[in-house]
Amino acid sequence: MSIIDTTIPPAQDSSMRFFCYLVLAGLPVLAAAPDWPRVNEETFRYFQAVVRMNTSDPGGTEAPAAEFVKKILDSEGIPNQVFARDPKRPNIVARLKGNGSHRPVIVMGHLDTVNVDPSKWKFPPFSAERNGGYIYGRGTIDDKDNLIASLMTVVLLNRSKASLDRDVIFIAESGEEGNIAVGIKYLVDEHWPAIDAEYCLAEGGGVVRRDGKVVEMDVTTTEKVPARAQLVARGTAGHGSVPLPDNPIAHLSQAVANVVAWQPPMKLNDTTRTYFERLAAISPPERAARYNGLLVPERTAAIQEYLRINEPYVNSMLRTSISPTMIQGGYRMNVIPAQAEATLDIRAVPDENLDAFFAEMKNRIHDDRIEIVRSSQDRAPAAPSRLDTPMFRMLESVQKRLYPGAVTLPTMLTGATDMALLRAKGVQCYGVGPLTDAEDFAKGFGPHSDQERIIEDELYRFVRFQYEVVSELAATR
Repeated sequence: MSIIDTTIPPAQDSSMRFFCYLVLAGLPVLAAAPDWPRVNEETFRYFQAVVRMNTSDPGGTEAPAAEFVKKILDSEGIPNQVFARDPKRPNIVARLKGNGSHRPVIVMGHLDTVNVDPSKWKFPPFSAERNGGYIYGRGTIDDKDNLIASLMTVVLLNRSKASLDRDVIFIAESGEEGNIAVGIKYLVDEHWPAIDAEYCLAEGGGVVRRDGKVVEMDVTTTEKVPARAQLVARGTAGHGSVPLPDNPIAHLSQAVANVVAWQPPMKLNDTTRTYFERLAAISPPERAARYNGLLVPERTAAIQEYLRINEPYVNSMLRTSISPTMIQGGYRMNVIPAQAEATLDIRAVPDENLDAFFAEMKNRIHDDRIEIVRSSQDRAPAAPSRLDTPMFRMLESVQKRLYPGAVTLPTMLTGATDMALLRAKGVQCYGVGPLTDAEDFAKGFGPHSDQERIIEDELYRFVRFQYEVVSELAATR
């Protein structure tokens, strides 16, 4: 019979006791922290390389950027697959294996960007020019920041040899800016087992600095649903010198005016209700009173009207929104056309009953000569991602550490992202992003704008933020 000596040698006593504490407390056992100055240099090289690639849609192809990303994954020994409906527009999916005790987490960025008018750029749009603490170029904040942050997250996790409770899946997708059939829809419809996950981090959020002060971190937990439509007016064609009562342009103009005057009812959900509660807590007294008064019956109508005029973005978060964006009709100045059309960009709150919505729109238009033609929907509605998950709590925790002084606000994005297709499959998705200055948008810098830039140091802080969120969430406990 042998006796096993379980005495802990003095030199190992403190480290072993600390390890045992982590295990007993259920805390993550983390690898050594990365050498962040070296990581920042590597991040810049990768970021500069992909921003310099013209992956605009239309006008470019994602293939060179996908090949660049794959080469990095291969050099790091990270297993990956290429899924391509169109060879010029491939998607890369990589996976770090965990022990399977929890379901996977996705980190995702898209390879494509919107197109550009180079004449409006101070620095060439594909130069990734460094100047004054910024990096300039198309895609710097939509969405090659998320692409590189996600790539660096799996690279650093792989190098650390960290023990993981869940797989970490990296997706570099194509087609987000206008052709999801080659990107996320293709992955969801044809390769779902390769990306099935519990959580996803992608674009759509960000940290806001206003007047030099970090004030909030917006985390997108839901988004509005595109539900576009056309108003079509038909009448009698004729000579412009003879006014006709069924003039399609006249009927269409009145219909558009009636639609714009209609304010669909306010509909709050868990995300927007929490958003306004937390926003009120960090706002000056006058603004706080408005946000807190939204649910006060005798005050809400006046507050909503104020927000419609003065805070249109906030107003759009309250309800399904309607914006006329295009009008077509006529071909000569002296001819009354037989038809005229207006396009409406409608963004519905996630639980909107669209059949009832369009029925009410028809009542508001109140003109039998106007036909409402609904467009097909490529993003299905889905319930907002929950606020009581380990992922959301982790986002809040790391925010407090890396962006002190800010408050995490769950946000309903008024635009659309590819997370909608993942939410429809039950994935809890959260949109994140780097810090930007609120004043930048008024200066003409932003996603889809005529110029785009990112604060260089904030790119590096965002990489660290995402890495710490994922590594702490996925680490073996």
